[in-house]
Amino acid sequence: MNKINRRSFIRSTALGAATVSLSARSWAQVEGSNSDVRFAVIGFNGRGGDHMKEIAKLEGTRLTALCDADENVLNQGVARLKDDGKTVDSFKDMRKLLESKNIDAVSIATPNHWHSLAAIWAIQAGKDVYVEKPVCHNVFEGRQLVKFARAHKKIVQTGTQSRSSSGIREAVAWINDGNLGKIQIVRGLCYKPRGSIGKVDGPQPIPAGVDYDLWCGPAPMEPLMRKRLHYDWHWVWPTGNGDLGNQGIHQMDIARWFLGENELSPRILSLGGRLGYIDDGTTPNTQIVYHDYKKAPLIFEVRGLPEAKGQKNMDKFMGASIGVIVHCEKGHVLVPNYSSAIVFDKEGNKIQEFKGAESHHANFLKGVRSRNIQDLNADILEGHLSSSLCHTGNISYRLGHKERPEKIKEMIKDDKGLTETFERMAAHLEANEVDITKDQIALGIPLKMDPKTERFIGNKSADAMLTRDYRAPYVVPSKVI
Repeated sequence: MNKINRRSFIRSTALGAATVSLSARSWAQVEGSNSDVRFAVIGFNGRGGDHMKEIAKLEGTRLTALCDADENVLNQGVARLKDDGKTVDSFKDMRKLLESKNIDAVSIATPNHWHSLAAIWAIQAGKDVYVEKPVCHNVFEGRQLVKFARAHKKIVQTGTQSRSSSGIREAVAWINDGNLGKIQIVRGLCYKPRGSIGKVDGPQPIPAGVDYDLWCGPAPMEPLMRKRLHYDWHWVWPTGNGDLGNQGIHQMDIARWFLGENELSPRILSLGGRLGYIDDGTTPNTQIVYHDYKKAPLIFEVRGLPEAKGQKNMDKFMGASIGVIVHCEKGHVLVPNYSSAIVFDKEGNKIQEFKGAESHHANFLKGVRSRNIQDLNADILEGHLSSSLCHTGNISYRLGHKERPEKIKEMIKDDKGLTETFERMAAHLEANEVDITKDQIALGIPLKMDPKTERFIGNKSADAMLTRDYRAPYVVPSKVI
């Protein structure tokens, strides 16, 4: 394996993505609807419950339907709305929901493996779509979703709500105006506690009320090999993308936003592991992803272990556990949350602060009414690109193999930012009593990508992981129809 040398990385040029303005259309309204936009929420055992609350706040909207493959979740949601004096249609199978003429837009918060196909089916059924992050389970799905949105002229918003922060938007513009000089490195941080999900001896029973065929959908319908069906799907590859694609996608998106990059990175490297415990999870709880962009590298860190063994608090780096740091020639910007950014000079003095945010669903509604993609703060193309930065990082990691720490240091020594990040990772693991000379870190393979085609260069194994083998009839279509 050749040494990792940033100066030898392939550079992408000709950045930029076209924006599209859609012609106005009047959706089919039920009699007496008073031009309300009628919403359905698909998947609401977690984040979808927040969707329901956000939609309820919006003037000129009505929630008309709910869908979940778990009938217990479905029945509880319908009952809660009934207690509030609201009646909705309920569906276990989203295909039946999408046949309804009483729905104009859907808000999707299913597990990751369903995001793209659910959105594509909704687009084909004539609905506008709000879809949670990551918008896809792999790169192919995300690009197909963009193509379907454009071909059918639908409004599709990504659930990266930081894009609706006026504070962060102003900070991005301020940095791009050169107020802190050139960007040197952009760091994304996802230091979030993730304990063991336990280990089972064999297949577990599917919870009563769950249609497991529907729940699995595009993913393989394999025996349940973990204690919990719900939520812990994040930590296995067939359905989840690890915390990089769970929490981390938010910070990955903000980091790319500051860089102003509108294509996937031309070179990727990842390293890490699932360390500190042995359980049924397969995604890393400790990870570094290096995206080599022309403007500056984007370095992302995932940590699921606490600051030290037996502690509850998470590490912080330059004031953030979950956030973004933009290192510039004359200082740095800290984005510590979803709605603000703080600017510091080289001496660490705060010199500027930006705050403010609007409802992300309200912004989606604005786009639905105007039919103009430019009104969206997080058009589906933005979601595809940021989600796919997570996926390409995971591909590098998954194709790697465990190495001794001294070998890893030798491989990455030509890049100071990556070396420094690895050294902090090693210290963090040592504080958690993880001996990386024994529990070795997986060093991913360096990958080169053609950002125009979104295909890897000279690596068929990596290309194969840009998509998946789908389970009929839950197939993400290869042709736009």
